[in-house]
Parts: sequence; structure tokens; C-alpha cells
Amino acid sequence: MKKFYAFYQDHEFVAQLARQIPWWHNVEIFQKVNDCDIAIWYIQQTIENNWSRKVLVLQLKNELFERQGIKTPINNNFGERLPAPNSDLACDILKDPYVFDFLNLEQASPERIVEDALVEHLGFFMIELGKGFAFVGRQYHLTVGRHDFYIDLLFYHIKLHCYVVIELKNGTFKPEYAGKLNFYLTTIDEQLKTPEDNHSIGLILCRDKDNIVVEYALRDLNKPIGVSCYETSTDLPEEFAKILPTPEEIRQEFKKSTK
Repeated sequence: MKKFYAFYQDHEFVAQLARQIPWWHNVEIFQKVNDCDIAIWYIQQTIENNWSRKVLVLQLKNELFERQGIKTPINNNFGERLPAPNSDLACDILKDPYVFDFLNLEQASPERIVEDALVEHLGFFMIELGKGFAFVGRQYHLTVGRHDFYIDLLFYHIKLHCYVVIELKNGTFKPEYAGKLNFYLTTIDEQLKTPEDNHSIGLILCRDKDNIVVEYALRDLNKPIGVSCYETSTDLPEEFAKILPTPEEIRQEFKKSTK
């Protein structure tokens, strides 16, 4: 209690906020966050999202505050393609990077394997996406002319009142990804969007990106798109990755030993 008081002594209104969450939530926050303003942000998010202690600990561990919102315009074109305040809200719901530490996948896993794993762990995936996302479907089928297309993941965001298309790429961002997603968003707006819905937005999740390439790729597109990276629990520093076997190599050796 003494440490709690000393930590927040310059913020008179914190006591009123802190009373709205359980004591041990407060303990987790002020023991793991050094900045008082950031701690207050976690209290407010806990109240707004009704986080359990387990979820709060996960968000603290994954440094949600530092990842919340893709504010820099080089990672999205929301400011130019969405009216205020939707442009600000669209930035606020995005993170960079996304942390999928609940996935036990090797870095070279194909996009479909990553997608399968995210759907299999949909609860954890929804927590990482944040409040307001409603899952619509995976490999969502679209027909344009005589051709079939399939969206990796389709969501609807309750606060933004719009569809959110997520495309997964297990590699470095390429400009053609943005063009393809722009096409998908046009199709969604034509075929699914109702007069009550706002224009759909897109998110490309990739392993790596060059911010200059992202900026150029998004500059002249007419649909709102953001680009972010994602990480999994098996991502290793390069110096370790070179000397340690991959999960596939381990599986092969295990098969040999059991013959």
C-alpha cells in the first residue's frame, strides 16, 4: 500500500480509477510499469475491456502500450482515406507488432498454417486484436465476374461499424500485397457493405517490412489499409537460429529414432 501511494502521489484522481479494478490488478500494474501515466493507461484499459488478471498480465508482458496504434502515416493511409474521428480510431485499434506468442510455429510456416493456428486459438487471437472485433470467417469466398477469390480472415469491427479484411504474409511486405487487398476491399464494399456500414478497412500482417516501401505502396491507393508485423513465440535471434535445429528438422530426427 505504501508503494502504491508513493507511485501515484502526484495523481489525485488515480484512487478513484484504481477502486474500479481488483487490488491484485493494481499490484500487477504498479510493480511492472515504471511510468505513472502508462500505469494509468493500463488501469483505464482494464476497466474498458474488463480484463481478467491473467489477460492483464499478458498485456503487460507483451508491452501493449508500446504496440498500441500505428500512429505514423508511413504504416497506413487512414488519415487520407477515412474521415475523422474514424481515422484516429482505426489507428488506435491497430498494433505494431502483433504478438502471437500462443502459436508454436516455425518462422517458415506457410500463410495457411499460420491462419489455421490463429483460428484454432481464436480466443487468444481475439484478445491480441483487441476489443470490438467480431469474427466473420476465414477463407471467405468472393465471386467477381467468373472468378473466385478467398480472403484470409474477415472481421467486423463494432465501434468502427465496418468490415476489416486481414491478409497474412509469412515474409517481407511487397507492394503487390497492397494492390490485392485494395481489390478485396472494393469487392467487400460492393457486395457486403450495407448503407449503415462505413467503408471497409484492410490490414496486412507480415513478418517484416521496409517502412519506405510501405509508404510508397499505400500512397495512391484509394482504400484504407494498414501494414503491421507479427511475431510468434518461436522467433529467435539470428545468431541462435543459425545453430539451432528447426522444428521440422527435430520432427525428422524423431521419426528416424522411432523407426
